Amino acid sequence: MADGSDTTLTADKTSEQAPNGLVAGIKSFAAGHGGAKAVIEYVGKRGARIVLVGSDGAWADQFADGTDIARQACATAGVAVENAWERELMDQMRPSNDLWRSMARRTMAR
Repeated sequence: MADGSDTTLTADKTSEQAPNGLVAGIKSFAAGHGGAKAVIEYVGKRGARIVLVGSDGAWADQFADGTDIARQACATAGVAVENAWERELMDQMRPSNDLWRSMARRTMAR
């Protein structure tokens, strides 16, 4: 038996398609920010979180019913999916002033 032939994991094909609203939202974000990359995070029963990072440093997120649907939506929208949070991608993110203020309020409230 060839090495790895019986241990290769493959994703099951899903019959569900990514919702048009999800794909449109991802396309809209990418178009408005000079392109984008995505990181997909599994969030349990809720599904999957798609964190989009634009070329200009802006970021946003979307939710999908599962990681397979999230990957399909990103592929349909033409957005590359990163496998993990790489340092270069993290350095590219630029949080807004409103986000900094909200994080400060949470820290000071403790």
